[in-house]
Amino acid sequence: METEEFNAILDAVRTFVRKEVVPAEDEIEETDRIPDRIRKQAAEMGLFGYAIPEEHGGLGFTMSEEVRLAIEVGWTTPAFRSMFGTNNGIAGQVLVNFGTDEQKARFLPSLASGETVASFALTEPEAGSDPSGIRTRAVREGDHYVINGQKRFITNAPDADLFMVFARTDDSTSGTKGISVFAVDAKSPGIEIGPKDAKMGQRGATTSELSFTDVRVPVEDLVGGVEGEGFGAAMRSLAKGRLHIAALCVGMAKRLIKESVDYAAVNRQGGTPIAEFQLVQALLADSEAEAYAGHAMVLEAAKAYDDGSDQRLAPSSCKLFCTEMVGRVADRAVQVHGGMGYMRSVPVERFYRDARLFRLYEGTSEVQKLIIAKQLLRGAGK
Repeated sequence: METEEFNAILDAVRTFVRKEVVPAEDEIEETDRIPDRIRKQAAEMGLFGYAIPEEHGGLGFTMSEEVRLAIEVGWTTPAFRSMFGTNNGIAGQVLVNFGTDEQKARFLPSLASGETVASFALTEPEAGSDPSGIRTRAVREGDHYVINGQKRFITNAPDADLFMVFARTDDSTSGTKGISVFAVDAKSPGIEIGPKDAKMGQRGATTSELSFTDVRVPVEDLVGGVEGEGFGAAMRSLAKGRLHIAALCVGMAKRLIKESVDYAAVNRQGGTPIAEFQLVQALLADSEAEAYAGHAMVLEAAKAYDDGSDQRLAPSSCKLFCTEMVGRVADRAVQVHGGMGYMRSVPVERFYRDARLFRLYEGTSEVQKLIIAKQLLRGAGK
């Protein structure tokens, strides 16, 4: 995309987030949903398809453009990004990278417009950060596959029209082999969607359990038309998503720092603004330095992702650092606010709860460390 065109989009998103979404944060927290007016405006701006190729109705952002967008979106409640994140990210990218031409033409335009909401149905009770433990099965019966199994913590499940369902199609294999992915109509008989999960934070971003009982899926909805490519599709989508999450954390850190600086400048103790206290200044300085480092990381990693030189080590490094970083920044923000930081009436309390999830989903911090170490050690001793 031309720089001028992209910058115009970015400016529009920045204005929308700060003038429309931020004022609605309390409403989103109280109702546990994104208002329809915000969803409609986001769709009109093309946010449901920023990472979907232009030939399929999306904006076709590069990774470098996507992380800059994520930083802006990170300024507000994570539920806003979650509303359209799966269409562009972990669910949509399965089709972008592995779908047949027919599947792309059939599904991607409605994902890009927001008419269709897609969910990424990978996680199970015994298969979280390590998807090799998937137990959901898909058995070929004539011109259909029959899916049975259970999924957990599936984002946007109650609102989804389409599920990217990962299931084992080869019982003779174990681990990462024999896993396939299917594009499954959410209205298919045999799909049961559980109640909304009651989470610590990120209200407005809905997750639920899914169960599949003899769900019949046409053979043509096997993504890519080839069995056994599900694990590779999941890992590629997750790697891209991890870099996006890292950028989102940078945006949240910037908002937390702004809230902290503004509060410290006006709040007084003993008649003196707390911003004049050196230990308060130290909290602000540590947060700014770490956020700056995270910002630099994601921009550099995005360049490497786009040129293909690093699409695995850098995304995991960024997710590890930035998700841990925003947790520390949120903690310091509460500390700067003192007792007020523990009250539901201030944004930093909400962000403190929201930030905790980033270290868990799309691969925990511990899993990122394993990925980083394996990449570093690959080829050693040869």
